[in-house]
Amino acid sequence: MFSLRTWIVLALALGLLTTGCFRRKKYENPITKDTQQPDKVLFDKAIKDIEKGRYEVARLVLQNLINTYDTSEYLAKAKLAIADAWMREGGSHGLAQAEAEYKDFILFYPTLEEAAESQEKVCSIHYRQMEKPDRDQNHALRAEDECRQLLLQFPNSKFAPRVQQTLRQIQEVIADGNFRVGEFYHKKDSWPSAANRLSDVVNTYPLFSRSDEALWMMGESYGNMGPRFRDQTIASYSKIVKDYPLSAWVDQARKKLASLEAPIPEPDPVAEARMKYEIENREKAGMMSHFWGVFRKSPDTRDAAKSGTPATASLRPSVPASVPTPEDIARAEAARNTDVTVAPVTDSSALDTQPDARQTPPKPAAAQGTSESKSLPAPATPEAKKTNQRQKKPAKK
Repeated sequence: MFSLRTWIVLALALGLLTTGCFRRKKYENPITKDTQQPDKVLFDKAIKDIEKGRYEVARLVLQNLINTYDTSEYLAKAKLAIADAWMREGGSHGLAQAEAEYKDFILFYPTLEEAAESQEKVCSIHYRQMEKPDRDQNHALRAEDECRQLLLQFPNSKFAPRVQQTLRQIQEVIADGNFRVGEFYHKKDSWPSAANRLSDVVNTYPLFSRSDEALWMMGESYGNMGPRFRDQTIASYSKIVKDYPLSAWVDQARKKLASLEAPIPEPDPVAEARMKYEIENREKAGMMSHFWGVFRKSPDTRDAAKSGTPATASLRPSVPASVPTPEDIARAEAARNTDVTVAPVTDSSALDTQPDARQTPPKPAAAQGTSESKSLPAPATPEAKKTNQRQKKPAKK
């Protein structure tokens, strides 16, 4: 049996082999005809430099081709190869330059098939830089926007199905991050904050793998906010029963609806079929996935949906349910009598018969204190006490 140290050494060696030996892959040359034209010679040399990892030399050669042969048939391919060289070089600077070059290619050649490929690579640039759900979601949000842009601008492209699945994985990460925030509020009994955050997740990303659990916590949050939110509570539990019939929370949701004397809906057969498909096609965790997950920067997207249309709108903060709406304010104002009327005084008998309070002002506090001090005897001093005692003693005979 191998020891733990041996297994760690073997895993590290395998990681080095996979990152070192297989990092450089062959660049697919889009032009296969063999000619000795100067622009073709420059293009082939640049492709070989990219394959060998000489990215800066390749970019200089391609830029020379673009500047020298401005009517060449390799012009578009050369501009795309410059972006590919930046992307293969990697790093934050290289990926940023690659994104700018791909955007320029889409701007100059929007009708070419490679334009959709460029947009797909822009999406993958941010996808590769995504972090775990409990960390910064800037790249996840950027990747979501770029992938959605490809589906809108190039819906019939061959890259659309693959980008659609990538978009599901991205939205799984974004929804998981917001779900964890709502779960934290729920554990801290901050019911309005939990209900607001969880409702945004459920309404924006219905394909989220933990939507049923989010609905359960959302129903509990609304239930603890008072009878004014009874309709929201019933709607949350009813959605679990109807849209997530294979969920582990269905039985408890039915009991909650029965205790609230609310109708229990029938499960949706389409939703049931979709959940069966997701359960059958869900990726299983590997033997060492939990161990390597601690050291991995990228998020785990195994639980992402494999079917369904991704959300077409990004997550936007909404107004919490505890904040009164304009309709609620108008209803409260109508129920409360706040009318103020103004009318002239017609009966002045009170002014004529009653004495004017301004004619007899109250005495000041200092004057009252002076009169009281005159009526009270002054305290006796020690000398006065001795004199009184002598006077009280009888005279000696």
